[in-house]
Amino acid sequence: MPTGWLPCDRLRTMPTLISDPAGRAEFARQQALTLGFDAVGIARADEAWAASERLEAFVEAGRHGTMDWMETTLERRRTPVSMWAGAKSAVAVALNYGPDHDPMETLKQAEAGNISVYARGRDYHDTLKSRLKQLAREFVAKTGSEVKVFVDTAPLMEKPLAAKAGLGWQGKHTNLVSRELGSWFFLGVMLTDADLVPDAPEADHCGSCRNCLDVCPTKAFPAPYQLDARRCISYLTIEHKGPIPEEFRAAMGNRIYGCDDCLAVCPWNKFASAASEAAFHARAELKLPGLDELAALDDAAFREVFSGSPIKRIGRDRFVRNVCIAIGNSGGNSGASRFVPLLEDLLQDASALVRGAAVWALLQLDAERFSLARSQNVAGETDPDVLREWNRGA
Repeated sequence: MPTGWLPCDRLRTMPTLISDPAGRAEFARQQALTLGFDAVGIARADEAWAASERLEAFVEAGRHGTMDWMETTLERRRTPVSMWAGAKSAVAVALNYGPDHDPMETLKQAEAGNISVYARGRDYHDTLKSRLKQLAREFVAKTGSEVKVFVDTAPLMEKPLAAKAGLGWQGKHTNLVSRELGSWFFLGVMLTDADLVPDAPEADHCGSCRNCLDVCPTKAFPAPYQLDARRCISYLTIEHKGPIPEEFRAAMGNRIYGCDDCLAVCPWNKFASAASEAAFHARAELKLPGLDELAALDDAAFREVFSGSPIKRIGRDRFVRNVCIAIGNSGGNSGASRFVPLLEDLLQDASALVRGAAVWALLQLDAERFSLARSQNVAGETDPDVLREWNRGA
């Protein structure tokens, strides 16, 4: 047999690779939908875009707050090819996590904690990345291309990339909005070194609507299409590691992890549907969890309750800090007095972050018990942040 020839039986079993950009794009699209993604779009990954300039302005203005990683990874975030020089195309996918209720209604339950819709089920990173990896394997097998997948854990700007791929547009609240899915969907991206025929970007359909801007309880939008994370409740309850600034505490209400207000009031949600993915269905115990139960969690109990949940990553101390703020905001409710003994116990917590939040909450609920507790605890307190909280009510 001449050198370089293959036996006929091997020729018959070799897969036929898709080489044309249109065929590759269609294969990626159909496979993504077959795997259960609710929407898929394709964009060029190797073109300049305005998103890098907007990101730089955001960081230069300090609106990223204490999220130092946004500054240290700024250069890598500018374009997808900054992440991977070989990237030519991006396949952006969306997975619906729409709620089966109006999230604004749970804000009225002052004695319960309000958790952002996306965090009431299983951690979306696991579900989304598993499915993306499966798409990547099938795409590589059919095209021979190289790929990398991303789900919100690398310095890649998924939202503007998904907008470029036609999945939706970035609304005035800076989140992606879809005419089919509303505001309730997760994003994932597969970068590839293959040329794919891109989709057209979606036009902006916000019009004159200001619902998301006007509903924000902390006025976190300096202007349409701009966000100051330092004022955002999602940032304050999840990313911010120190005491909650006093100016935002009352506005937090009973929001103990994230905030959905700007998403929930978007008119495009009238076309959205409840999530079909079981992993994203709210766990019963996280729909309206009692603040008293949450405040009593020690570290081991916290890790057990939130195993497999995105909430676990912020740790017990930050979470109980948030719960204390919510308890402090429950004063208009007739049953709020039952929280006072819990707060008094937390004044002795090992975490200064928790102690400080408990001091503030106690002052909101019972000035007399606060004064007594202050006389008993100030002398032994050494943390400057906690002492500042005690001195607010002096």
